[in-house]
Amino acid sequence: MTLSLAQLSRCTIAVDLGASRTRVYARNTGLIVDEPSIAAVNTRTGSLIAVGALAEGMAGRTPAHIRVVRPVSGGTVVDIDMAQRMLRHLISDKIRRAWRRKPLLRAAVCLPHDAEPIAQRAAVETLTGLGARRVELVDTLVAAAVGCGLPVELPEATMIIVCGAASTQVAVLSLGSIVAAEKVQVGGDAIDYAIVQHLRSEHELMLPTQGLYPLHMALRADRMGGGTETEVRGRDVATGLSRTVLVSTAHVREAVRTPLTVVLDAIGRVLRDCPPDLVADLGTRGVMLAGGSALMPGLDTMIEDATGMTVHIAANPDHCSVLGLGAMMEGKVKPMVLDPLAAE
Repeated sequence: MTLSLAQLSRCTIAVDLGASRTRVYARNTGLIVDEPSIAAVNTRTGSLIAVGALAEGMAGRTPAHIRVVRPVSGGTVVDIDMAQRMLRHLISDKIRRAWRRKPLLRAAVCLPHDAEPIAQRAAVETLTGLGARRVELVDTLVAAAVGCGLPVELPEATMIIVCGAASTQVAVLSLGSIVAAEKVQVGGDAIDYAIVQHLRSEHELMLPTQGLYPLHMALRADRMGGGTETEVRGRDVATGLSRTVLVSTAHVREAVRTPLTVVLDAIGRVLRDCPPDLVADLGTRGVMLAGGSALMPGLDTMIEDATGMTVHIAANPDHCSVLGLGAMMEGKVKPMVLDPLAAE
């Protein structure tokens, strides 16, 4: 993947195609798009009905001829045509006309660590279909580290965990490069699934993932794990009627511990692959959590208990990747190693 500030400085837009949300950063403008990566399509005519937040509100509430799709899964474009149509509607006409007047438009996009060649090709084709003449690929871990304000250019270890909707990436960086990294297919969606299954087995209640927001807020408020109760409304498994139950946050925290253990195993493998000097640096510097699912209930405390390292959550965790891309694109970051030719 591209890791040259000289090439990134020629880009006009930066795109973060996430499984949960799509974000677009424009040079000298800032963040211009921050919408859910979802679209609603009429299967009879093939026409696009809605994208973004409007389409997200239709999920689970549409008739048979309207299908709600996600063209991005795990940070990888799985439906190029639909991803292009979604981006075309999310970006305003005024900005698209300005881009068409630039014959050498370049775009930067961040991809998960060790993305397959087919995933890289899908991202390139998606943006070239919108008018980009060249697409620069950047590792999400590097972009997120820059967006968090971590000193990735120094000869010191910085550890970052990017928690997405479908996957979690763990890496240790030094001198602007990734020393060791792991990616596991556990993210915010897996946590939500574990909570839904807990409610179904323990309370005989069916609940859509969109209805988990009050429970998430209760879990975050109960950071010490003392245990509180919150009301959750869903559909009774037996009768099919609406029912409200009191759910204990302590029991839910135990339910999500199993999928979170996979993340802890990935952290252990990354630390074992690092030189001892870098691991010693992490003992004082700690770990940075970023990504849209960085506030997964119990993740930060589990990492602290398992590793003994301090865990910091980024000030704006869901925007770290795209803001890091924008900073590199606008020349706000000048590492020593990311662009060795410029130093000469």
